[in-house]
Amino acid sequence: MRTAKTVESGLSIRTVSHNSITWVDVVEPGLAEMDYLRRAYSFHPLALEDCLSQVQLPKLDNYDDYLFLVLHFPRFRLSTRLTEPVQVSFFVSSDYIVTIHSDELQPLFKLFSDCESDQRVCSAVFGHDSGHLLYRILADLVAYMFPILSKVIQTVDELEAGIFESASAESLTRKLSVTRRDILSFRRIVRPQIGVMELLESTEYPFLKVDPDVYFGDLADSMRRIWVELDDLRDMIEGLSDSHVSLTSQQTNQVMRLLTVISTIMLPLSVVSGLYGMNVSLPIEDSPHGFWVVLGIMALIAVGMLVFFRYRRWF
Repeated sequence: MRTAKTVESGLSIRTVSHNSITWVDVVEPGLAEMDYLRRAYSFHPLALEDCLSQVQLPKLDNYDDYLFLVLHFPRFRLSTRLTEPVQVSFFVSSDYIVTIHSDELQPLFKLFSDCESDQRVCSAVFGHDSGHLLYRILADLVAYMFPILSKVIQTVDELEAGIFESASAESLTRKLSVTRRDILSFRRIVRPQIGVMELLESTEYPFLKVDPDVYFGDLADSMRRIWVELDDLRDMIEGLSDSHVSLTSQQTNQVMRLLTVISTIMLPLSVVSGLYGMNVSLPIEDSPHGFWVVLGIMALIAVGMLVFFRYRRWF
């Protein structure tokens, strides 16, 4: 049997129950919500304080009759183009799970809403014990990481193609920097989670009546796979940055080489024009064709220097 309700007026707490298991979801927790949880479940005060703190590292604490987990899951913020962590705290016992988070993570919100509205979904999600419910919640949150990861992979592929095309160097440099920052932020979210998932995988808890090696081992494998992908993406973005710097330097060197050749050719021409601009007697200055002769000499000098530079393969 499934029941759903809001606990108390004015509190952002919802519950859904199936058989003997209750899922309590707390969104945007405050002191009032924490006081209710303290009175209803006698949770440790330090654990409740950790739920309100947004600087907690992922961890797993084992109390006498419940587990307390703090995990972070990524959410891509379009305004900053950065993957940011959203903290989710869990209290898990044999007959309840309490989830506490400051933002509405899409997979968590959708799963809870589906359990409220659909009896069949609720039966499948809750299973027969709280361990299965915990696995389903974590599985949806971990699965939500893969579309974000795919977006990062797509961005890196686009950057790889853009580096070897006629894309703006300034635009590419900015995109490379933003993507590198996003990958590093994603890595900081994922890395601490792996230890928590592996701890769930390797330890048996009496009130979680599931095989941890099968269920939580699957989640740990997914987290390790994401970490490996992010590690590869970090190496790729570093390599692309180096390639971009090399190509930009090469283009700059070509421009500088061309400007140097032009300056070198102009130097003797400036000398010739400067000499004939002086108020002294010089050869052929009285000739009616003197201007064209001097112009021809300057052209011969320029062509000769160009042929010499080309012969030496200086440009």
